[in-house]
Amino acid sequence: MHPADVDAFFAVRGALDPEAYLELDLTFECVGDPRAAAAHLASEQSTAQWKRVGIDEDFRPRYAAKVVALDCSPLPAGFSVPMAGLPAGPVHACRVTLAHPHGNFGPRLPNLLSAVLGEGMFYAPGIPIVRLEDIRFPASYLAGFEGPQFGIAGLRDRLHAFGRPIFFGVIKPNIGLPPEPFAELGYQGWIGGLDIAKDDEMLADAGYSPLAERARLLGALRRRAEQETGAPKIYLANITDEVDRLAHNHDLVVAAGANAVMVNAMPVGVSGVRALRRQARVPLVTHFPFIAPMSRVAGYGVHTRVFTKLQRLAGADVVIMPGFGPRMFTPEAEVLANVQACLEPMGPIAPCLPVPGGSDSAATIEGVHRRLGTVDFGFVPGRGVFGHPLGPTAGAMSLRQAWDAIAEGTPVADYAKRHAELDAALRAFG
Repeated sequence: MHPADVDAFFAVRGALDPEAYLELDLTFECVGDPRAAAAHLASEQSTAQWKRVGIDEDFRPRYAAKVVALDCSPLPAGFSVPMAGLPAGPVHACRVTLAHPHGNFGPRLPNLLSAVLGEGMFYAPGIPIVRLEDIRFPASYLAGFEGPQFGIAGLRDRLHAFGRPIFFGVIKPNIGLPPEPFAELGYQGWIGGLDIAKDDEMLADAGYSPLAERARLLGALRRRAEQETGAPKIYLANITDEVDRLAHNHDLVVAAGANAVMVNAMPVGVSGVRALRRQARVPLVTHFPFIAPMSRVAGYGVHTRVFTKLQRLAGADVVIMPGFGPRMFTPEAEVLANVQACLEPMGPIAPCLPVPGGSDSAATIEGVHRRLGTVDFGFVPGRGVFGHPLGPTAGAMSLRQAWDAIAEGTPVADYAKRHAELDAALRAFG
């Protein structure tokens, strides 16, 4: 790229209309001049061909993505990730912020993703390793989206659950039971203190567990648990399916007795989530399958907080995300960034409930709460409730007992000495 053309893709942030651009933070490794590489990255995402042949015009002032910040350092050992076909030459590691004119794609999620995570980003010349670290939206762009319908406040109102985490339980075995015993397990969890009993993300409309029958039975037992405990409860049905089935599945399970629905956000697509949000009459929960393949390798792909922001933008009231602990392979800072992406101000878009999950139980809630520093989160054990040695009711009770200890400032281990359910959970899962 000619030096003058490189300069055309750079701008001073303060000289741009902030409402006309969204901002992208990216890291990349490149061969050759880092400024030229950053310009290529901006160009390929927006105006790679910036004029017609033989015509005196320039699309760049209006349509080009612009580099507004760039910081680079040499990598003497070369690229950090080995892969085939790496170009030869001196390598630099860079962090860049691009201002991308959102008029190029508008408030349409498929078009947004095609621009910022498409061919232009991953096939820019000289940049084999690149990662989208964050995305920020101006108010003018956010105005085109509805965001969560209920959000944290609406979910708390429905459950009468204030000043504490929301307690979920993933009914287990995840895909191994027909509706009748599956529903009974959910009921036992509710009786013990679960707010929400949910389907596993892999259990949808299976032949051995039809969605309509499961929703009917769990809906009936949910109402029974509400009468017996005096507390509202939620059955969260997984309606993940082909996109053209989502609205049908929503109506089916809500009519049968489910009072929240869950979809696997990336498999159905964030545009599918947005379409469902417009249909939904109950809280909408999203889950994280298919996120790890695009986010796990440091330096390449997409940071998970981008997916979290997109799910919130699409209208998820609750975002279940990879949580703490070695099983999830997610650094603590990344979990915290995802939680922040649910809770931080986002123009008119309401906060959604973050639910960092993975191998949790009464033995882990103290640490989760300490790391998060807020009560605005969901806690979602599976085995920690439904694999409790004294049964699911005791498993749910152990969660509430652990929280009671935290709320009164007593160490959970000390509180367990007076509560058999909590003591059994600490022995089994601690």
